[in-house]
Amino acid sequence: MFATPEQFAAFNKTQVESLLSVANTTFATVERLANLNITAARALMEDSLANAKTVLGAKDIQELMTLQTALAQPMVEKSVAYSRSVYEIGAQAHEEISKLFEGQLAEMNKSVSASLDKAAKSAPAGSDVAIAAVKSAIAAANSAYDSLSKATKQVAEIAEANVTAATDATVKAVSGATPAKATKKAA
Repeated sequence: MFATPEQFAAFNKTQVESLLSVANTTFATVERLANLNITAARALMEDSLANAKTVLGAKDIQELMTLQTALAQPMVEKSVAYSRSVYEIGAQAHEEISKLFEGQLAEMNKSVSASLDKAAKSAPAGSDVAIAAVKSAIAAANSAYDSLSKATKQVAEIAEANVTAATDATVKAVSGATPAKATKKAA
């Protein structure tokens, strides 16, 4: 596959650069998740203290129940927002790494095709059928990969739409249920 030491060195350099790109993407993702977790933990602590003070200020059991119900909605909304953020960070990292591998696959295909063309020029008579068969097999594999890639992207888009719909429904259900429970308890 490598005709010269320069080609081998160039290939190795490309592989190292690819690994560095994956590592940088991974570290950036971990950093974003860590920042999100620290922010979420801080907000949870502050909200918990504020909610505890509010609940401790209740004058009777009816007010306590109303406060607890009212305080639950923002917590659910924040949990849903946190989950969305984690999902978005993961999806972005996946997309970046997928693009990198797709680029590498395209380069590899170009290299293999160029090598086959070069081999075809110096191959003995009659070997063009074998080379055409190899090219056809490579084209079929690429087509299968493209189909699989498109199907995977469609599944990811459907999953994302379902997650969004489910989280929206959860927030609406909590929003709708909170005033109803508070009204029933007050009655």
